[in-house]
Amino acid sequence: MSRKKVIGILSMAYGTPTAVEEVLPYYTHIRRGRPPEPQQLHDLIARYDAIGGLSPLNEITGRQVVGLEQMLTELEPNAEYRVYIGMKHWHPYIEETVKQMHDDGITEAIGVVWAPHYSAMSVGSYIEYAEKAREKWGGPAKISYVKDWHLQPLFLASTARRVQAALDEIPAELREQTPVVFTAHSLPARITQMGDPYPQQIEESARAVAESIGHANWFTGWQSAGRTPEPWLGPDILDVIREQAAQGVKSLVICPFGFVSDHLEVLYDVDIEAKQLADELGIQLVRAASPNDEEEFLRAVATAVLEQADKD
Repeated sequence: MSRKKVIGILSMAYGTPTAVEEVLPYYTHIRRGRPPEPQQLHDLIARYDAIGGLSPLNEITGRQVVGLEQMLTELEPNAEYRVYIGMKHWHPYIEETVKQMHDDGITEAIGVVWAPHYSAMSVGSYIEYAEKAREKWGGPAKISYVKDWHLQPLFLASTARRVQAALDEIPAELREQTPVVFTAHSLPARITQMGDPYPQQIEESARAVAESIGHANWFTGWQSAGRTPEPWLGPDILDVIREQAAQGVKSLVICPFGFVSDHLEVLYDVDIEAKQLADELGIQLVRAASPNDEEEFLRAVATAVLEQADKD
């Protein structure tokens, strides 16, 4: 009996600290080795405290990895897929994971980031980390990459179902005029001069989801802009809420579909900060649920991985 072909899957995520004492080195890594100011560190820890102490991101990513491996085995039983996780800003770092894959004898791999939309400054940076590690350790011999999956039909269907469920929480007489705001992580506005596809991909998947549920009242917004002097993509979600309140809007759905799991940017930025502002302004705000390790969502990612495998 012939042995199944073994393909490594390098799944990459942002990463998050697992204990309070790890917040400082984590934040320092995000800042490229520059420690945060004491007030910045205090503010970040306070946000973690507000959502229960620490982010559930690592735990959810772990479940996503297990689910992705199971889904790949189900969809393609003739190959053996080994799914690894590499983090951009915490252990196991992408470099550590690529070394582990090489040590495990993985020669052929596919890389995928737990983010559906491509930007050179986001997904592109993960790929750059992985390629530098591959060259450093001398393997795996080949890693091909899923650069984006923002129009993957199952991803769109999963998102549409969760948006519709959020809309269903709005009183029926307000539903049609309730705006749905699709949000993603902001990036420096200069990407638009670089021809980066990120803003366009956000718009494309938002339009596809809205059209699939027949909801014409939608637009895009941005979250989590960096605290730097240069301009970032906008409008920020808090500004959106203020603008909608000024126009007399009484209900709003936010779908943070640029993020694929519950973590700080969702649980604090939307569920606490945005919700608090909406309450103050008399707006009913409902957030569409995160996909986390939902089966249809994992099938979408697995399908995108297999489509990449077919190209190789």
